[in-house]
Parts: sequence; C-alpha cells; structure tokens
Amino acid sequence: METIKKQKGTLDIYGIDGQKFVQIESIAHALCEKYNYTFIKTPTFEASELFHRGVGETSDIVTKETYDFVDRGNRNITLKPEGTASVVRCFIENKMDNLPEQPTKFYYITPVFRYERPQSGRFREHTQFGIEVFGSNSTLIDAEVISIAYNFYSLLGLKNLKVKINTLGDIESRIKYKEALIEYFTPYKDILCEDCQKRLIKNPLRILDCKIDCDKEIMKNAPKISDYLNEDSKNRFKEVLEILTYLEIDYEIDNNLVRGLDYYDHTVFEIQANLEGFGKMTTLCGGGRYNSLVKTLGGNDIPAMGFGIGIERLLLILDKLELNIIDNNRLDLYIINLATDKKIPLLLASDLRMSGFKVETDYLNRSLKGQFKSVSRLNPKYFTIIGDDEIEKGKIKIKDNDTKEEEEIDIDNLIDYMEGR
Repeated sequence: METIKKQKGTLDIYGIDGQKFVQIESIAHALCEKYNYTFIKTPTFEASELFHRGVGETSDIVTKETYDFVDRGNRNITLKPEGTASVVRCFIENKMDNLPEQPTKFYYITPVFRYERPQSGRFREHTQFGIEVFGSNSTLIDAEVISIAYNFYSLLGLKNLKVKINTLGDIESRIKYKEALIEYFTPYKDILCEDCQKRLIKNPLRILDCKIDCDKEIMKNAPKISDYLNEDSKNRFKEVLEILTYLEIDYEIDNNLVRGLDYYDHTVFEIQANLEGFGKMTTLCGGGRYNSLVKTLGGNDIPAMGFGIGIERLLLILDKLELNIIDNNRLDLYIINLATDKKIPLLLASDLRMSGFKVETDYLNRSLKGQFKSVSRLNPKYFTIIGDDEIEKGKIKIKDNDTKEEEEIDIDNLIDYMEGR
C-alpha cells in the first residue's frame, strides 16, 4: 500500500522545531500581555464574501490564492487566507466598539491558507502571529504596533533590524496618486506583466508591489506618494516617524512600499533584517493602518491598525542563523520503573508533574539497562530506581546526575526533596 504523504506546501513541525515553535508562541503571548493585548481566536473558515469585500477583489490573495469551496448547505466558504478580516468581522458582530475601554487591542496565533507556489519561506498553510487595534487613530498606536513587531524579533535575538515605512495617505491623497500612476504607467502598459496590466485600471498602487516588474527602470521613476499627500497626511506621517525616532527604532522611508492587500491606508510598514544570503527572505513581517475596513465590512467608522508575522518562515530564519531560542527546560527527574505494579511509580510521577516538575518514566517494561540508556540520552537533573524492594521498604535512592551524589530518602518525601533542591 502506498504511503500517504503530507500535502505540497505544508510542513510537519516536530522535535527541536516543535520546541522552537512553542517557544516563539510563548514569547508572542508574553510580549502581547505586556502591552495589554488580549488573545482572540476566530474560525479557520469564513463566508467567502468576508475576504472578497475585506481583503479586496483586486488583491492577489483573492484572485489567485484562496482555498474556496461550497459546503453541503450550498454556502460559499473560504479557508482563512489572513488574520485581519476575521478579527474585524468578530469585532463588528459582537459590537465591541461599545465596550467602555478603548482602544480594543487583540493578538492571535492562527493557521492561514493560501494556494500559491511553494518556495523557501512560503507555504500553502502557515501560522500567522498578528495583532489588531481598533478605536484609535492616534499616531501613538501606529508606533506601538510597529514597536511590538520590532521588539518581538529583538527578543528572538535577531540583529540589524530595520523598519521600511511609507504612507498611503488619506482617501483624497490616494485618489490623486492613483490618477498620477495611471497617467504614468499607461504608455508602458505593454511592458508590464499580465497582472500589472489588469492592476493599471483596477488598483494601480499594486503595480509598485509587483515582484516581477520591481526591477524595471520605469518603477524607479514612478510618481511618489509623498508628492501627492495633503497637509494632514504629511503631518500625520511626520508624527509617526518622530515617535519611532524617540523610541530608537531604526527606519527607512520606502516610497514604493504599498503592501499586498487593498484595505491599507496611511501608515504601512515592513520589518527587514540584513541577513546575508537570504535574498527576498529578509522581509520578516508587514502591516499597517486600515481605517476604512471596519466600515467596508458593515461596521461603524472605526480606525484600526495591525500586523502579521509568519511563524514557519521565522523558524527557517532562526535555523539558518543558528539562533537557539529554546529555554534550558531540562528534565527534573527520571523514574526507573522496575516495580511489578507499574501503577505505583506512575502515580508518583503524576504527583510530581502536578507539583510543577518535569518528569519522565518507562512505558515499555524495559530492563534496568534499557532504562539507564534513557537516563543517558535525556540527561535529567536527578534519577531514581523504584522497584518492589523500594516500595516495600518505603525508601528510595535519588542520584544527582551532575555531581553523582546519592541520597536515600523516604519515598513519601520525594516531592519535598525535589522542592528543596
């Protein structure tokens, strides 16, 4: 019978990578709690309309990459391709803009799905760590969101971080800018890629984000959004940059940065690192402000800001940089179980675990020699042998695996002994 294998563009994460994944999640949880963000979980699938209206009909995600299907109730369903739209839907559905304490601040760690060509750092299923803030248009929120992403990577040990930042301005500024882009790119339409030829009419800003045409000379001379910003948009962007400078966050203005989703306005950013030999993998995360999205999806006119980070991509980067983020979570005790009644040492192991100790024992009914091999491989701080004689006498010998010192104690005092150590 042919072996069933994982689907193309997916990953099995286990062993050391599994430990790293958990540690990354732990750091994300701890950091967000420090900033008073609360955890939110939304469904893996949603009504397709949510992403068509929210992410945008002209975005590559919706036109090319979503996993769409019709369920047994004849409903159009889409596997979640990104985290923001679902959180916005939840915010609206539960009338969270009526909560007394604003802004409303969320973070999430969720699987997302995109049908795209698998390549290094890009998968058809990956886990996204993201945050979303609703109810404040303050530039302080813009800077806080950027600083959370920046500090997250710093805590993981990444160096040479830089924020690439731009502004898309308000609606008035973007209308003028879109007109200028259409006028500029129209004479060059035939040398643009097929996708950009369509974007020229529907969403010309996305041409600036094209990975195919990005190196062409015409891109370098394209109009800059900074030339079309009104005073309010200019002043707002200036304030964001001033706050980032005050927070000692290194940034660089990138006039071609527009991000890949249709809902962004004002501040957009990416965090990049100078990682030699990584090529396009140097972009670590991205996000921005989306003040019109809540209203677009049927809610009130509520400003919002957020970012998304791919954890699997981050695992690859940490591995290639040989950065060890795993806590020294060494096994506290190994119980060599030689008892006829295997339940007695197992109960003792369970009591120790519930008291906060990391404990392992034997489940294969192996010999003393076989269990000593596990002690050698797992390298616990302490180990002990529990057989019928130890149970009958109520005494065990516990050995320090580093100093090789050994003490005899009452079996009933093992938890107290471990707590004392």
